Amino acid sequence: MNTPVPPLGSLRIIESSILGPAAITTALADLGAEVIKVETPAGDYIREMTWPIIEGVSLMHYRLNRGKKSIALDLKTEAARRVYRDLVRDADVVIEASKPGALAKYGLGYEDLRKINPKIVFITVSGYGMSGPYKDMPSHGIAYDTWAGIVKPAYDDEGFCYIPEHIGIGINAAPLFGGLAVLAAVIRARETGEGCFMELAQSDAAAAFDWYRSESHMAYARPEDVVTGNKSDNWVRRPVATAGMKEGVRYQLYESADGHVLFMASEQAFWKNFCAGVGRMDLFDKWPGSKYADHARGNRELQAILRDIFKTRTTEQWLAFGVEANTPIAPVNTAQNIVDDPQFKARFKLIPHETHGADMLGFPVQFVGEELPEPTRAPTVGEHREAVLREVLGYDAATIDALGQEKAFG
Repeated sequence: MNTPVPPLGSLRIIESSILGPAAITTALADLGAEVIKVETPAGDYIREMTWPIIEGVSLMHYRLNRGKKSIALDLKTEAARRVYRDLVRDADVVIEASKPGALAKYGLGYEDLRKINPKIVFITVSGYGMSGPYKDMPSHGIAYDTWAGIVKPAYDDEGFCYIPEHIGIGINAAPLFGGLAVLAAVIRARETGEGCFMELAQSDAAAAFDWYRSESHMAYARPEDVVTGNKSDNWVRRPVATAGMKEGVRYQLYESADGHVLFMASEQAFWKNFCAGVGRMDLFDKWPGSKYADHARGNRELQAILRDIFKTRTTEQWLAFGVEANTPIAPVNTAQNIVDDPQFKARFKLIPHETHGADMLGFPVQFVGEELPEPTRAPTVGEHREAVLREVLGYDAATIDALGQEKAFG
């Protein structure tokens, strides 16, 4: 593979972030953008947050801040604010991933920065955004998922309520929406010469990501003669999204001889192929179902038969059978064992802990015929001060020394 200029090699981002919202630029850095993380002299305490902690540094820091450069500036000093303005002068994007207005109080908000760089794209990323009754509430990542209705309270054997294991949506969806908006704004700024101010709430991102469930409930709030269920269910309204899969039979999880598989023969053709492949055409003759989206919902007799059939082969054997018979069967992995899955091994490039502090998944989009540059290791606080000041801003030794005398670096 050749190694051309990275896709975002011409993009320079100045990032002022703490904790999870720093994820908004991780993918952009993976794609080659120059991300300069401006930290306080004390540094982003993400390095000490969550677990696991690897040799004193959190996995979250290794992951979210990989590929970035760090410079520590004490923005309480005018000298540091001068440096910040110089960084923005030739940048494309400013990320304020903390409390909205954190930069404005230092005279470095969007209105201030656009005076020195009209093309600057400025986005502030926060928990609940800049408006609404929750805008001033302090919060952490799980709050956006509970707010969006994604996490349901669980109870232990003693009756105490607790946070169940779940996939974090808000903190992961926000970078996708935010990164897309940033790139769209940069394209427009380069065409028109005009930047813009954007704001993104991680809570909004969580709700937007879970659109299918909320929009289904809104649809079901309308009259039943207007909004119905699926044709294969005789138009009866099924519970929304995956909640409607509990009674599925031809589209369901089954135990294999050594694990579990997901069976997905909701199309009649796939169901027929399965029955023929296992030598049970009697099942198709008795329950042929409809052409599309038929899960044989609630057919416990058939479900019991399929339960016994699937226990006769291993997961690997069922996957091979699915390809041979042309019927959809998928493996059921866990977050722990997915790294052993052959499809995972074939697709994902792992970033090793030997060089980057933690074993991490690489960027998932593959550029055919190209090799993306490997991101650099997540920085220590202020690690790239000299490089940023000399190579990015062109400061000489005397200027850097003077900034030190003015306590710009804390």
